[in-house]
Amino acid sequence: MTADGNASIEDIGAHLADGGAIILAGDALRGGDIDFAMAASKATPAAINFMARHGRGLICLGLTRARAWELGIAAQSNQGAASSGRPFGVSIEARHGVETGISAYDRAHTIAVAMAEDARAADLVMPGHVFPLIAHPDGLAARRSTLEAGIALCRKFGLGEGVVLCAIMRDDGSMARADEMADFALAHQTPIFDIGTLIGE
Repeated sequence: MTADGNASIEDIGAHLADGGAIILAGDALRGGDIDFAMAASKATPAAINFMARHGRGLICLGLTRARAWELGIAAQSNQGAASSGRPFGVSIEARHGVETGISAYDRAHTIAVAMAEDARAADLVMPGHVFPLIAHPDGLAARRSTLEAGIALCRKFGLGEGVVLCAIMRDDGSMARADEMADFALAHQTPIFDIGTLIGE
């Protein structure tokens, strides 16, 4: 990781494989907003708690459209994506193994259930406390967003086809920007990665 918190794509892959979170920047649809991202296959209660504490935004599970259909997750609305460009699916919860559903443990468990190789719609109930995002099947070629970029990174490094995302806010509740995050990135070993790198910019 460099002094400004940025890292090479190879280092990003190693960090994700170790279960680490990264900061994704360069979303073209959300006016400079940035997200924490980690491979859904590596999600732990500690990682969910980290995102909730330091990100403060909505914690979402990004899925391919095929995976969402396998799990019976439909779009929240037939009116298309919200103005933010975020294509939400109906919220989910693991059918078994959770208490209130909102704890870091419960949300990590729901994500693990959804990402299991043999997962089926019957393993989930709706609504719940984990918020799916359904990626465009054409990926970054169709939507330059942290959702499609996160899934592309997970696929590239053999980490499955799901990504956990959490928007990052400042202490005052306004949305953080990538150029403010260098000190945080170094202090928490959470590298910053611009998704333009994935599309050859």
